[in-house]
Amino acid sequence: MSSRPRAAWPLVAVFTAGYLAAYLLPTVVGRLSAHLGLTTAQAGLVGSALLLSSASAGFSLAGRVERFGARGPARLGLLLAVTGYGCAALTTSVPLVVLGATVGGFGSGTATAVAASGIAAQSDPHRTSSLGLLSVSATAGALYLTIPHLGGGHRLPFAAIALVALLVWPATSRLAAPVPAATGTPVTGRLPHRRSGLLLAGGMLVWSMAQNALWGVSSRIGVDQVGLSEVTVGAVFAAALGAGLLGVMGAGALGSRLGRAVPIGCGTVVIAGSIVLSASARGLGSFATGEILWNTVYPVVLSYLIGLAASLDVRGRWAVLAGSASSVGVACGPVLGSVLSEGAGFPAMGLILGAATLLVAAPVTAVALHAGGRPLVPGSVRRRGGAPAALLAATTGGLPGAVPKLGAPEQAVTELAVPALRRRRLGRSAFRTAGPAGGIGQSNAYASTSDR
Repeated sequence: MSSRPRAAWPLVAVFTAGYLAAYLLPTVVGRLSAHLGLTTAQAGLVGSALLLSSASAGFSLAGRVERFGARGPARLGLLLAVTGYGCAALTTSVPLVVLGATVGGFGSGTATAVAASGIAAQSDPHRTSSLGLLSVSATAGALYLTIPHLGGGHRLPFAAIALVALLVWPATSRLAAPVPAATGTPVTGRLPHRRSGLLLAGGMLVWSMAQNALWGVSSRIGVDQVGLSEVTVGAVFAAALGAGLLGVMGAGALGSRLGRAVPIGCGTVVIAGSIVLSASARGLGSFATGEILWNTVYPVVLSYLIGLAASLDVRGRWAVLAGSASSVGVACGPVLGSVLSEGAGFPAMGLILGAATLLVAAPVTAVALHAGGRPLVPGSVRRRGGAPAALLAATTGGLPGAVPKLGAPEQAVTELAVPALRRRRLGRSAFRTAGPAGGIGQSNAYASTSDR
């Protein structure tokens, strides 16, 4: 078995601990409102404070994980998560709950930033991000099945997030600094693909805001508008997250066969329709259909968005920045959903959010088309001898244009048969060369011009 999957599992574990708070946001907000005497808007503000703190950690660590190494920041993030969420679970004082949620959110964001940087350095970022989403969906689904039956008020969701962070701690011993090349020399310089990266980050902010505006009030839609019990709503969420597992597994199996633009564009259109259906539901069937369809497609599109951000920079800076922008959208989502639902009602809120989702589909799909194809990520350039060669050419005055930039589309490889050379028993040799656009040539046989 290849060692690469074993190298990826610590990143998947840290990713799960970092993302779990956002996945449990509906039950956190709902229980804060029901058991601490907060209004829906006030509970949404607490959730937003948690996620804004998470986003600020990501912005602070973008491009700095290499300098500090992955292990130290990951352990600091998990420690803050355990401390913050644990304190929030142990108190009924609203100010202390808010403080604990904010500290825990910063820890979640730190863990997520470390995981995003490591995912970008993998040979297949989409596969690793899919595994991470698979893990966090399974964990959240199991918690949605158990939490409604255990009571405990607001304490149980916070305690569950803290416990997962504590269980992930041993995995940090397997983390290392996510250097982009086998040479161990970090690549320096400005952010590549600045326009595409900024457009993607802005699109992910709006995209995540629309998703989590609905996700933050989904439990209220089920209880208040549809008339379901908390246990039934929890079962619907668990089924939806279970369908999300199937979606993520399908995305992992599909990989890059359709590129990134088709899954992102078509998936976003389906998500917009699901938002409208779920928000306007009046019965169990339409509510469950909207939630299940939405949660099936949502992680699929998210996995491709994460993979797209990772492909823009092998150091993971765009992955962290785009992920942090997404966290800002996630943070603003509960407040936006609460304000829209109280001011215009759930069905009108669904129409507004669905329209915003459709509008953002165009720019993110354009970025996927612009950065499409198979990128020269670390694993693929190593197979062509690329990353070390690119660094060597850049530092020794190699001819400009002789080596493609990291992230450029991979050139086609053509096999040329060369007759055996006289006076040398080399047999038939295969010379590899790239296409005519300045690709990398790799020779497997060498002949000396000396007569010795």
